[in-house]
Amino acid sequence: MDDRKDGGSLWNEVVSQVKMLLPTEMERNRTERYFPLMHSPRLENDEFIVAVNEQIQVEMFTNLYAQLIQEVLQTSGIKVKSVRFVVEKKPEAEKPPLPIQRPKPSAAKTEPRTQLQDVHPPISSTMPMHENYTFHNFVVGPSNSFAHAAATAVAKNPGETSYNPLFIYGGTGLGKTHLMEAIGHYVLAKMPSKSVCYITSETFLNEYINAIQNKTIAAFRERYRKVDLLLLDDVQFIADKFNVQEEFFNTFNSLMGLRKQVVMTSDVAPKDLKGCEERLIGRFQQGMVVEIESPSYETRLAILKFKMAARQHIIPDEILKFIAENIRSHVRAIEGALNRVLTFVDLNQNLPLTLEITQHLLKDSIAEEKVIKDLTVDEIMRTVSIFYGVKIEDILSPCRTQTLVTPRQVAMFLSCKLTTKSLPEIGRSFDKSHATVHHGAQTIQKRLDVESDLKKSVEEIVSRLGRKFSDLG
Repeated sequence: MDDRKDGGSLWNEVVSQVKMLLPTEMERNRTERYFPLMHSPRLENDEFIVAVNEQIQVEMFTNLYAQLIQEVLQTSGIKVKSVRFVVEKKPEAEKPPLPIQRPKPSAAKTEPRTQLQDVHPPISSTMPMHENYTFHNFVVGPSNSFAHAAATAVAKNPGETSYNPLFIYGGTGLGKTHLMEAIGHYVLAKMPSKSVCYITSETFLNEYINAIQNKTIAAFRERYRKVDLLLLDDVQFIADKFNVQEEFFNTFNSLMGLRKQVVMTSDVAPKDLKGCEERLIGRFQQGMVVEIESPSYETRLAILKFKMAARQHIIPDEILKFIAENIRSHVRAIEGALNRVLTFVDLNQNLPLTLEITQHLLKDSIAEEKVIKDLTVDEIMRTVSIFYGVKIEDILSPCRTQTLVTPRQVAMFLSCKLTTKSLPEIGRSFDKSHATVHHGAQTIQKRLDVESDLKKSVEEIVSRLGRKFSDLG
C-alpha cells in the first residue's frame, strides 16, 4: 500500500480509532473541528502523509495526533515508520485572484522596533488596546489552544491565510478580547507599515449614527475601509440593528476584496447570532470559526502560576490549587481571586497566608461563583447542544430519536439541578410539560448510576458550565 488511493481509504477508520483512544470527551469533541482541516492522506513508502493548509497546523497536529495515528495504523497491520503532516493546499479550495491586489511592500528593510508607540501608523479608531493583552501573556491550554494557534497564524500573515475572517467566540471572560488584541499588538510591532483598528461593535454603531447625523458618512466609510487589520469586538451587539448590519456588510466586503484581515469576537457562534442577516452570518463563517471554552482545572492552575510569577510573589501550591478548584467560571474571576490574595499578602507581610485565611478572603467570590453558575436554562441548552453536536432547535423539537432524546433529557436534568427554576418554568423553556421535564430528569438520574459513559459526558458538561459533578447533589 504505497499510493494515495489506498492511504485515503484508511482515513475514516484511522479517524474513528484515534477518537476512541483519546482520554477525555473534550479531546474527542475537538477532533470534530481539527480533523476536517486535514486532507489528502496517503501512504508513501514507509510514511503516512497527511496534508493541512497552514504551517501552524503542522506543528499542532504533529504534537497532538502523529503518534496516535501511527499506533492505529500499526495495530491495523499497516507498517509505517512515521506519520508526517505537510503544508499542501487543497486544489479546490484555492481562490481565484481578486481584481484588486494590495501593493507589494518595499524591498527596503525596516529596523525592528519594540516600543509600540513608536511604530503606530494612523489608526481609524481611537479605542486603545490593553497593553498586557499580548501573546506572551496568554496562557494556552486545551480549552483555547486552537483559537490561540489560529490567532497566531493570522498575526504572522494578516490577510494571507485561509483564516479570514477569523471569528472567535465563547463565554464572558475566557480570553476572546485578549487574543484579538494580541493579534493587533503583534502586527503593530512586527509590521509597522500596517494600520490596525480595534473597535467594539457598540462604538462602530455609535460612530455610524453620528456620521449619519453629521452627514459625514463618506468619511466614516473611508476610515474603516482603508485599514489593514480590523478587530471588531462583541459583534453580537449589532444583532437586530439592520441598518448598521448593512453598513458593516459593505465594509466587510470591501476589506475582504482588498485582502485585508478581519477578526471578530462574539459570545456565541455565528449560527446562533439571532437577529443577524443570513448573508452576514454566511460571511462570518467563510473563514475560520473557533471557540474558546471554559478553562480546565489544569489551565486555571497554570494561569494562577503565570500571574503569580508576573507579580513576583510565591504562593503555596495548596493555596493556588484551592483557588483553581473553587473559582471556575472564567479567567477574569480567577485573576480577581488571585489579586485579592496577593493584596492581602502585600498588606500583611508578617502574617503567614494559610488555607483558612484564603477561604475567608474568597468566601464572597466562591459564593458569587455559585450565583453566577445558578445558570440559565438557555446557557445549559447551548452547552449541551455544543457537547453533543446537535442544534438547540433539535433539542426543542418533538423528534424522539435517541441522538436527540439523551441531549434533551440531560439538558432537562441539569436545568433542574443547576437553576432555581421550577419544573413548569423549565418546561416552558423546552416547550414541554413539567411532567415531561420531571420524567426526563429522573431518567438521566437513574442512567447515571449504571452508565459510566453517560456519567463521564455529564461530568464534562458540568465542568464546561463551571461546576463540579458533586454540585448536582
